[in-house]
Amino acid sequence: MTGADLKPEYDIVIAGGGLVGSSFALLLDRLAQGSDLSVLLLDAASPPADSDDQSADFDARSTALSWGSRLIYEQAGLWPALASDVTAIRDIHVSDKGHFGATRLNSTEMGVEALGYVAENRHLGRVLQQALRDHKRLTVCAPASVEHVQPSSDGVMLTLKGAGRDTVSARLLVLADGGRSGLCRQLGIAVQQKRYGQQALICNVAFANDHHGQAFERFTDTGPLAMLPLADHVVGRERQHRGALVWTLADVTEPKSGPPMYSAERILALPEAEFIEALQQRFGWRLGRITHAGARSLYPLSLNLAREQIRPGIVLLGNVAHTLHPVAGQGLNLALRDARALAELLVEAHRERRHPGAMDVLQAFVAAQSGDQLQTITFSDVTTRLFSNAQPALALGRNLGLLLMDLMPPAKGWFARQAMGMADRHDVRF
Repeated sequence: MTGADLKPEYDIVIAGGGLVGSSFALLLDRLAQGSDLSVLLLDAASPPADSDDQSADFDARSTALSWGSRLIYEQAGLWPALASDVTAIRDIHVSDKGHFGATRLNSTEMGVEALGYVAENRHLGRVLQQALRDHKRLTVCAPASVEHVQPSSDGVMLTLKGAGRDTVSARLLVLADGGRSGLCRQLGIAVQQKRYGQQALICNVAFANDHHGQAFERFTDTGPLAMLPLADHVVGRERQHRGALVWTLADVTEPKSGPPMYSAERILALPEAEFIEALQQRFGWRLGRITHAGARSLYPLSLNLAREQIRPGIVLLGNVAHTLHPVAGQGLNLALRDARALAELLVEAHRERRHPGAMDVLQAFVAAQSGDQLQTITFSDVTTRLFSNAQPALALGRNLGLLLMDLMPPAKGWFARQAMGMADRHDVRF
């Protein structure tokens, strides 16, 4: 849509058309059917070109969706389209390299089809973009962004870039423009940051054996290592059994003398054969020999929490509100639960003719999600610190914990529900 088509004012403007912003917009539009709620989604990226090319790229990046996220996408009417090209996670094997502790989470034991799913980002993005095009009541403008936010008596006045229209007013602005939000900085919203001194190495690898829907969480001397199941990559008659690797590595400087350290930069720079050897030593042989490793990239890791999630007429959603360590795969799934809670409250407020940007409405959102956020953030942070520490006492403690979890169904069930995005918010205290 061009700026000439934009109205001067909207009930809700969403700044950011990534996975979180688009998912929230579509969920809100679905829940608000039959109402006159006006919603504008601004996406700084250009709309992707239409393409019929469905061929898989070996190095395609992917996202882990919990069972709870599947239920949210079902609520939004998006799951049938997503389900056509996702890989089910039926088992999660958690272990500590060189120690006796291990546990296995199984979807059958939990009474569900899968503990979660792995979706290639381009497939997820394609489904969301198609749905945005199909939802006629939802206004989407791309490429366009918010340059300036000015509080007003009825919400906020937004100065736009690339929309063809200079300004629009919004009764509520939903900031969903990512962890490096320029608008968040402009508004003076402080961010509490905990640096882990780690980087995540991301790449896809191929194994000799089929994963059969198994995911692995392996705690090693170099840091936690996660391997998620991906669909096979087929080229001609060759079939490669793929896994998506997230390897947490120390962000340290190599010593000038003495033995080399397994720093993130060193592992990144290894030739493929040496990289495969280092990975095989730490991941093990549960899926047989690693036959290929694709393109590698590094991402610095930290826990970032916005000190304010709401202001009159403004609410933060997704990574702009909380960016988590990827070890437990909770970031997007928590954001989707936040998105559902916010959408439900906003639709209810609209039907009751309450202002969407009023503090009582936004405080109800914070109250509804604060328990889930605290539990998920704590779970992710504690898991990161516990399994990134090689001290013998901690290694013994976590291995006893894994062993006891495997022997105690209630503890194992809670861990599984947390991974599935279905944990009771009040059944545990760290």
